[in-house]
Amino acid sequence: MTIETQYSYEKSWRITKEEHLLQIIVEEVGDADPQGILAYIKEAIKNGKVITVGNCRFKRKEESK
Repeated sequence: MTIETQYSYEKSWRITKEEHLLQIIVEEVGDADPQGILAYIKEAIKNGKVITVGNCRFKRKEESK
C-alpha cells in the first residue's frame, strides 16, 4: 500500500516511505506508540478515508487502472 501525506499548510499530497511515516507520527504525537498508530492509519485508510494525526493527514494513494 502506498501512503500519501499532506501537512495542513501544504496544498499537495506526496508519497511517503514507511520510515518517514513513523518520524512524522513521533513529531506529531510524541512518545505514544508510533507503530500502533501507523497500524491504525493503514487499517483506516484501506477504505478511502483520510486520517489526521496532529497537523498531518494520511491517505492511500489511488492506483491508476
